[in-house]
Amino acid sequence: MPNRLVEKLRSFIPGNGKKKVRHYQRQEIPRDQHTVSRSMISEQARKVLHRLNKSGYEAYLVGGGVRDILLGGQPKDFDIATDATPEEVHELFRNSRLIGRRFRIVHVVFGREIIEVTTFRGNALDAREEVADDEHRTSEHGLLLRDNVYGNLEEDALRRDFTINALYYCIRNFSIIDYANGVQDLNNRQIRLIGDPETRYREDPVRMLRAIRFAAKLDFNIEPNTEAPIRKLAPLLTHIPSARLFDEVLKLFSAGHGEATYDLLREYNLLAPLFPETAQAIEAGESDELIRQALRNTDARIAQGKSVTPYFLFAAMLWPALQAEWHRRQDNGDPVQPALHGAIGKVIGRQVQATAIPKRFSGPMKEIWELQIRLPRRQGKRAFATLTHPRFRAAYDFLLVRESAGEIEPGLGQWWTDFQRADERVQEKMLSELGSTTAPRKRRRKRSPVKRPPQS
Repeated sequence: MPNRLVEKLRSFIPGNGKKKVRHYQRQEIPRDQHTVSRSMISEQARKVLHRLNKSGYEAYLVGGGVRDILLGGQPKDFDIATDATPEEVHELFRNSRLIGRRFRIVHVVFGREIIEVTTFRGNALDAREEVADDEHRTSEHGLLLRDNVYGNLEEDALRRDFTINALYYCIRNFSIIDYANGVQDLNNRQIRLIGDPETRYREDPVRMLRAIRFAAKLDFNIEPNTEAPIRKLAPLLTHIPSARLFDEVLKLFSAGHGEATYDLLREYNLLAPLFPETAQAIEAGESDELIRQALRNTDARIAQGKSVTPYFLFAAMLWPALQAEWHRRQDNGDPVQPALHGAIGKVIGRQVQATAIPKRFSGPMKEIWELQIRLPRRQGKRAFATLTHPRFRAAYDFLLVRESAGEIEPGLGQWWTDFQRADERVQEKMLSELGSTTAPRKRRRKRSPVKRPPQS
């Protein structure tokens, strides 16, 4: 690899005007000095590695799969890096598909398991004069819009984001290849960007979110030079397509470490680009305890192997913003229910500009919020009507979160818990015990007396 690439990937220490050279040198760690074993890699990933190698290509297990095994965990996904082009990989595997625009990759599909195969990436900065404009383009803020520059193994390693993700496992001799001192950073439990942090964040601001996600997931510290530019560059996330940020939010809060992630987002000023109205409401004094309680519950569900519903997560994350807008409208004289409907429309309308919530999620989210008004109204047949609502269960769970967060007095959640479990006779008794608080009768309109013609 040319020395000029190593020189361009030096770490810059902000503030003192000096550059600290971080030397990158290939280390090959033999089998007897690491804990990665073929038995820890899925059969499908091994098949892809072996077929690529037998076809004359280099191929390595890379990234999170290697990292998580070294940390004593079991990876959920296995990614492979190779010197074969996407088209060559696609030709080798009939069960594959080409995807991606910024950088083309291949998904090899084995039922529910997908093995992602990427071609070694080169350094786009070095290749600017050698590739067509449509293969490498950046925005005025330094954001990479398209980056289809291929390279070799060493260049690929140093183009990755964090040192702990630039580790390669070779299934031919069972060694680990480390170009960026990633094993050392794993041992030191720290997140470190490869190259100049500000440049790398400007290339792709989502790297700031990835730093947060890995720090929360692995319980690692963010290395000082890596964390230094984050607060200043956080607004760059507003230049990322809202659909991509929606996916990133799900990754942030669906990894089982939601509350720790939320704390880091607030610490590094990254909550506002993702949830601008929520951040503003909290700054103005709205409580975020419901968010925290919802994230604790979500983390517990993930630990138990249960699924997470995106619309419930977003309903919780936007609740402070909704509360602030709802109260404002009521203070301006709007009745409770119209005020809520108006607030819902405004909050969702603003949020989709930051993270594009699909309608299949925004609709149920709206229903969860609306049912919070209906749940306390249980007299007569209302309880049965609410119980049969398609979104009742999610709204009931949201009510329990509100109680746990101390937002409302306890008792209503337990009533609904008992009501669901009771038979019809007990349900009727529970409703009768509530008392008949019917709405006041409407006053009859006084009719004007009929004017009769004067008698002659």
